[in-house]
Amino acid sequence: MQFKQATAAIAIVLLVIAHQFAGAAVTPEEAAKLNSELTPLGAEKAGNKDGTIPAWEGGYTKVEPGYQSGQPQPDPFASEKPLFQVTAKNMAQYADQLSDGIKALLQRFPTYRLDVYPTHRTAAAPQWVYDNTFKNATRARLVSDASVGPQVEGAYGGIPFPIPKDGAQAMWNNLLAWKGDAFTLDFGTYVVPADSRPVLATAGIAETQYPYYYRDGAPASFGGNYWMSKLTNTGPPLRVGENSLAIYSAGKSLRVWLYLVGQRRVRRAPSLEYDAPSTVTSGFSFVDEAYLFLGNLDRYDWKLVGKKEMFVPYNTQRFLHIQKVDQVLGPRHFNPDHLRWELHRVWVVEATLARDKRHAIPKRRFYLDEDTWQALLSDGWDAAGRLWHVGHTTPVLIPELPGTAVFSYVIYDLVKNGYMFSNLPNAGRQFQAAVPRWPENNFSPAALAAEGVR
Repeated sequence: MQFKQATAAIAIVLLVIAHQFAGAAVTPEEAAKLNSELTPLGAEKAGNKDGTIPAWEGGYTKVEPGYQSGQPQPDPFASEKPLFQVTAKNMAQYADQLSDGIKALLQRFPTYRLDVYPTHRTAAAPQWVYDNTFKNATRARLVSDASVGPQVEGAYGGIPFPIPKDGAQAMWNNLLAWKGDAFTLDFGTYVVPADSRPVLATAGIAETQYPYYYRDGAPASFGGNYWMSKLTNTGPPLRVGENSLAIYSAGKSLRVWLYLVGQRRVRRAPSLEYDAPSTVTSGFSFVDEAYLFLGNLDRYDWKLVGKKEMFVPYNTQRFLHIQKVDQVLGPRHFNPDHLRWELHRVWVVEATLARDKRHAIPKRRFYLDEDTWQALLSDGWDAAGRLWHVGHTTPVLIPELPGTAVFSYVIYDLVKNGYMFSNLPNAGRQFQAAVPRWPENNFSPAALAAEGVR
């Protein structure tokens, strides 16, 4: 009898424990790795066996004397020379470290190349972000939502799933990656048709805020809006005076409002998400290709393939110091003279079109930086199985955050033989990544209407 009672008691305890952690990302024992073999954000702390990827030792947090936010980011590695170059002639030697998209660019354009530099694991974040990430490891969970796909609950102020178990968790890490809580960007977005010069699609000043990273918040106070961005157009001439507001929110569809100059009124934009052509890029790319992926997850089934070592753009602040657009954006591709590539470990996530869903790009693959969780590379295939859209971001070291963050990205269209670069910072006033956050009502249709200028 005593044995049966003891067995029953143990079963009850196990049931309580199982219920407590059902749906949670990891157990407390797994989360403890974030204080030992893993970095505070979930990457492998150790370097690789060959020594070509160093150990993470806290990232880069030194702010150069005299530097002021808004100036081009200093390049602490400016004196380094490439270790080697990857071209179409020797790409077979490095095939396992190249994405399908990068291989295609090397094969298509004889002038395209990768200048590979020493790897620097500069990623960092404030201690409070590390603390929240540790808490998220056991309290965050994904919940199913038929209308908008898997949604995060119980996470706040850090990476939600630092030890991911599936592709959807990894993609939410990307959506909620650390970039500070507010920034402003003075930028131009350019489309480069085949063998042509850059054409300005949109110039503007963007004010962007991440309520998920308000330091004084908590899971209970988080309302679900994780990305709010207000754009004031400053060019081209026909678009001067147009304003827009976009709000991404967990559990809701993307909401966009436009200030219409001719009507002098604000209108809600219908169905401007997923594979709708992006107005910022003059329709060259799709709305959910912003920063390679931004939006809800319901259109795809997400598979976490695993982790591998890849050549990726990293610590790319060099191009921020170039004064002329034509020097950065060549007639066929981004000028390789101004792009730094390093060997880093990345998580590979594959997206395949979900049942009864539609998207112009039915198969996609993303490569997420293990240190920051931001997407660095992407490949997209059309319905015929042809490689179509190839993307990469340009991660920049921002010690004043501290952090390594993505604010600009490139999308190549292999069918049109053209490409676009979104958010190329202007040479004068670029981006400020550590600005005081705005009041919530700054990101409202009323504020958009009040700022209409013509």
